[in-house]
Amino acid sequence: MWYNSSQMNQPKRAEILKSLPTKPGVYLYKNEAGKVIYVGKAVNLRARVRSYFHQSAQHTPKIRRLVEEIADLEFIVAGSELEALLLENNLIKKHQPYYNVRLKDDKRYPYIKVHWQDPFPRVTTTRHILDDGARYFGPYTAASAAYQTLDLIRKIFPYLTCTRTITGQDERACLYYHIGRCAAPCIGIVNQGEYRAIIQSLCDFLSGHTESVVSDLQRQMQAAAEALDFEKAATIRDQLQAIEHVVEKQKVMSPDMTDHDVIAFARENSDACVQIFFVRAGRLIGREYFLMDGTAEEDDQAVITSFLKQFYDQVSNVPPEILMPQEVDEVMIIRDWLRSKRGADVTLKVPRQGREHELVQMAAENAAETLAHLRAQWQVDESKQSEALADLQQYLNLSEPPLRIECYDVSTLQGMHTVASMVVFVKGVPRKSDYRRFNMRRVKGQDDFASMQETLQRRFKRMQDAGYQLDAGPGKKDVYNAWSLVPDLVILDGGKGQLNAALEVLDEFDLRDAIPIVALAKREEELFLPAQSEPVILPRNSQGLFLVQRIRDEAHRFAVEYHRKLRRKQGIASQLDQIPGIGPRRRQTLLKAFGSIEAIREASVDELATLPGMTRSAAEQIKSLL
Repeated sequence: MWYNSSQMNQPKRAEILKSLPTKPGVYLYKNEAGKVIYVGKAVNLRARVRSYFHQSAQHTPKIRRLVEEIADLEFIVAGSELEALLLENNLIKKHQPYYNVRLKDDKRYPYIKVHWQDPFPRVTTTRHILDDGARYFGPYTAASAAYQTLDLIRKIFPYLTCTRTITGQDERACLYYHIGRCAAPCIGIVNQGEYRAIIQSLCDFLSGHTESVVSDLQRQMQAAAEALDFEKAATIRDQLQAIEHVVEKQKVMSPDMTDHDVIAFARENSDACVQIFFVRAGRLIGREYFLMDGTAEEDDQAVITSFLKQFYDQVSNVPPEILMPQEVDEVMIIRDWLRSKRGADVTLKVPRQGREHELVQMAAENAAETLAHLRAQWQVDESKQSEALADLQQYLNLSEPPLRIECYDVSTLQGMHTVASMVVFVKGVPRKSDYRRFNMRRVKGQDDFASMQETLQRRFKRMQDAGYQLDAGPGKKDVYNAWSLVPDLVILDGGKGQLNAALEVLDEFDLRDAIPIVALAKREEELFLPAQSEPVILPRNSQGLFLVQRIRDEAHRFAVEYHRKLRRKQGIASQLDQIPGIGPRRRQTLLKAFGSIEAIREASVDELATLPGMTRSAAEQIKSLL
């Protein structure tokens, strides 16, 4: 017996299930719109997938809802359960499926990158971990934390940031050398071996192993003093004092001087916050928190298992021991996977007593404190958002608060690259998954009114074709076709002219009475309404005004950002076009892979040559001419 899914008919389902292999792999469930709504892995694909549809299974309400929405499924066979786990991680990261437990926000966290593969390694920040021989430290939940760390360590370990070729023969050093922020190998102040020793100490410091760094610096200071090089000795003394200042702030957490990560989490309603302590050489060198989505109907074991797989998939340094509040699913395969990442055994431990148990409890208390603080912020924000929506309902004479607001902006420069943006706010909060950009197809030259009309015509044509639906709120955003959702309010960035142009489009689709629309003039923040000669001016301290301004600014930012991207790509394309052997196809491949001339210039010949359609001679040509 099978569930009678309205999305997938029985013959189609039976045919698909019959074709499933009994091998390990990954399966993807899709809804009617073709969007991936769940990714799972299995040791036996056929048995696992069939279990979702069997009527005798005791499924949770969440799984029953999932099954009801499945319209199609795909599967990918893997060579082993470990390969399936890696593939599952990548697909969850790519598709962000609604029914999976996942790290909140579709973004990459920043890392400090030490370009160890270079003769004179630079130190930068990045959001992408590559298998390029570099060393990565992090992640940091905020870029500001990574930059603060870089600012600190540069005072202790003066490293390179410039991209010049280091020969030691330059006539003069840059300003950073004169203010003590660079060791100046460019003019031969230090040689390659000495500079790499500085960077090795920097890596040890970031890893939390400061004892070896301190002892080495003390030895250097003593040698400099004995050689009567008092200036060098004083410089090293200042470095030691800076390290001592940092170490004093690092709390001793483990007297046995071990390295481990300590993980715990807190939950309330549908919110989950995971706290992780990074303990190195017995000292707490950092901590971060991460929010999880899709946890509402999952047990604690599923939450911590999903976190382990997704967090350690994006880190480069795995400690020998991970302390957790409870056992996890798939512990053996996760342990094997972590061993393959670290190159040595990794222990997953649930301490029941003693100092390690206290560490886990401390992490749990911090997670609870962080979650309570965040929820208090969210509640304040929600009250302001509710007030803002009530203001708009009152001043714009709407029948209900405008839960879904769409705002449109047109951006152009001297009649070139006219683009438009559509941003969406739901209950006063940006819903970036519904943002859209438009390149003008019919309008030639600069005509803002015609460009707005084309944008709205395409928007409402898509809505008409998809079938009208009301927005069900933030929790359902992944299971709807965004084009089909009817806005409760449309805001145009412009004045009366834009409003009149838009009304013609609403009339064309017979939507004038169905969708409220206003135009926001920049100068006095006036709101122009249809069939109303005088504009509406919201009170200066109105939450409704603040919300409208935020939405307008976001639409402008989104349009301008796209505009700049197009201009930048055109500029990059024009530079690449000047390189012999680089045609449109190779140019597109380079732009897709690197995104900027700077990134292409920094790439190695090997990195360029491995791109699809690229040859080594073409890669060498690019390097020589850029």
